[in-house]
Amino acid sequence: MITRRTALGLLATTLMPAKLRAAGIEVESLLPKIEAGELPPIAVRLPKTPRVINLAGMGRLPGRNGGSIRTIIGGPRDIRVMTIYGYARLIGYNEKLEFEPDILDSYEVVEERIFTFRLREGHRWSDGTPLSVEDFRYCWEDIINNEDLTSGGIPISLRVNGKGPKFEIVDPLTVRYSWDAPNPDFLPSLASAQPQTLVLPAHYLKQFHGKYQSEDKLKELMKEHKAKKWTGLHIKMSRTYRPENPALPTLDPWRNTTESPAEQYVFERNPFFHRVDENGRQLPYIDRVVLNVSSSAIVPAKTGAGESDLQATGIDFADYTFLKDAEKRYPVKVSLWTKIQGARFAILPNLNYADEVWRGIIQDVRFRRALSIALDRREINLACFFGLGKESSDTVLPTSPLYRPEYAQAWIGFDRERANALLDDVGLDKRDDDGIRILPDGRSAQLIIETPGESTLETDVLELVADHWRQIGLAIFIRTSQRDIFRSRAIAGSIMLSLWSGMDNGVPTPDMSPDQLAPTAEDSLQWPIWGIHYMTGGDQGRPPEMPEVVELVGLLRKWKASATVEERTKIWHQMLTIYTDQVFSIGIVNQTLQPILRSAKLRNLPEEGLYGFDPTCYLGIYKPDTFWLEDS
Repeated sequence: MITRRTALGLLATTLMPAKLRAAGIEVESLLPKIEAGELPPIAVRLPKTPRVINLAGMGRLPGRNGGSIRTIIGGPRDIRVMTIYGYARLIGYNEKLEFEPDILDSYEVVEERIFTFRLREGHRWSDGTPLSVEDFRYCWEDIINNEDLTSGGIPISLRVNGKGPKFEIVDPLTVRYSWDAPNPDFLPSLASAQPQTLVLPAHYLKQFHGKYQSEDKLKELMKEHKAKKWTGLHIKMSRTYRPENPALPTLDPWRNTTESPAEQYVFERNPFFHRVDENGRQLPYIDRVVLNVSSSAIVPAKTGAGESDLQATGIDFADYTFLKDAEKRYPVKVSLWTKIQGARFAILPNLNYADEVWRGIIQDVRFRRALSIALDRREINLACFFGLGKESSDTVLPTSPLYRPEYAQAWIGFDRERANALLDDVGLDKRDDDGIRILPDGRSAQLIIETPGESTLETDVLELVADHWRQIGLAIFIRTSQRDIFRSRAIAGSIMLSLWSGMDNGVPTPDMSPDQLAPTAEDSLQWPIWGIHYMTGGDQGRPPEMPEVVELVGLLRKWKASATVEERTKIWHQMLTIYTDQVFSIGIVNQTLQPILRSAKLRNLPEEGLYGFDPTCYLGIYKPDTFWLEDS
């Protein structure tokens, strides 16, 4: 049976464009450039069918253009937050985490394997050059399929059974990507926080490409931009996720105007941005976003000292009391949003631990279950989160359509007696004079939990965990190290257990990949060696030998070949059942809270929301381009 789904722009987009364009509501800050002939009027800048954001329909206020806001970042690399906040995507998520066309005017999917994309007529890059199908062709043929520019070959999200798609230009406004089999990973990869790139400004980037530029000119450009090869030059000048090149045209709501390195980055409005409100006023409302570079360690202090107008990154729940107190001294407001992680903190037993004796014990599900039910999660919740978190396994949240109570409750009931019995059954039934259990080879059962040690909250949680596990005869040692060293040790199999966050995406829909429930990457801390094997197609690492893990990998492959939402839903539930019952991750609490600070003058930032990297893109799905300052 042929299955087909079509997504058009909002109804208002198809009914109102002519009226909106004729209304001519100009952005006041752009008038001097328009009058000087440096910019065309709004009727030329907007696409024929701009994307209309009906704010009143979302329960928010249509606003006005103007003003600047400040935010603080922990280093120059963090300018990527503007790509995440801006959340301009070919296809993106709405606040219900449903797909909708954004940069695209519409799209059509047939059998989950044929994807036809239609562009908005008259859509332009930030420098005024028309967005065209040539920009898609250039990205596909000259970048993705250029081995020198794309190391590792075609990205995984664009491969089905090892093959990339067939790319077609259907007409001057339409492109198509098609595979021989379903590719349910494709749309989520385009809507993600770090999206798969399919389109780049060919008119600008060709000057840095060996196929289009003379050798002499390339050498000149390489010298100017301090690049050793033309490929390195092209990569440097074409970064979109971390927009360091001010000259690179963009489709985002704001464009960088500052060369790196700098202590302050200024992002100014994109005068050709494709969204408008229901009154025909071009978005973004805010003219300028100023990013002040600081040390990550003092972002909370600077935020609480009134140096930010909008702050979400770089602060945590531990800073809430201090930030809330800042409301008394500065015109700011602090809200609490819900973190989307499957667990705010999870203890991840490394099933690939290098020590053979310990590895056998850790791979025994009775051991993992014992560790889990020996934790008094209520005590941790009260002591570290003021009781505001939810005691839970590491799993999906109630907000997700995939949520089931049995997943959240799996092996979390505090039962020290049963935990002791399970450890006895594992073979750890002997103890030394200090009450510490003895391994089969005569060593003391000393567990080492490693952590990047990036917050005092981690330390507080681990102190309680150590006490709880000491009560069942396990000695706990805590080791902290820098994040890069921590990850390297994990990949090498040198970490026994680690403290990390749980599932990154605790609010998935069936259309989002369940790859976080299986070993798919080297940074999957509970099974890094198996993750490397999957990631490299078997070239490195080792295949999993545990039947339950083998089943998870097999189910993931079935999901990647699925053609219906019903099939994907069934697979998700099978994987969640195995993952929580086998306690591959020991979740502690979830639905913890994230402080969001904003200027008291900032409008349209929701009082409550879901906060996380992917799929919510921090503030991205709530459209910061619609935030506005009341007195601008």
